[in-house]
Amino acid sequence: MHQEYLVTLNVPPSLEEALVDNLLMLEAEHGFSSLPVNAHHHENKGLSLSEQVSGRQKRIRFQMYVDAQGLPALLTQLKQEFAGAGIQYWVLPVIEKGVI
Repeated sequence: MHQEYLVTLNVPPSLEEALVDNLLMLEAEHGFSSLPVNAHHHENKGLSLSEQVSGRQKRIRFQMYVDAQGLPALLTQLKQEFAGAGIQYWVLPVIEKGVI
C-alpha cells in the first residue's frame, strides 16, 4: 500500500478563495499548489454559451500530497463543505518524490 497520494482538484473559479481557506486549515503539513487551467469535457452541463463555443471551461487546479492516514479525512471534509459544487477530483499514488 502506498504511503502518500497526490490529490488533484479542479475547482470553479468562484470557489477558489473558499477552497484555499479550507485547505490551509486541513493541509498545513505539506502545503498545496494552485494554478489556472482549462477543463475540456464532452458534457455541456453548466457551461456558459461562450464556454460551449470555445470548448473549454476555466478552472483552478489544486494539487497536494496527502499521507494514507490523512486522505479519508481530507476527502470527507471536502465532500461535506463543498457538496454539489461541481469539484472534480482524483487521487494517485505517489511512487517517488524529492527535491532536485
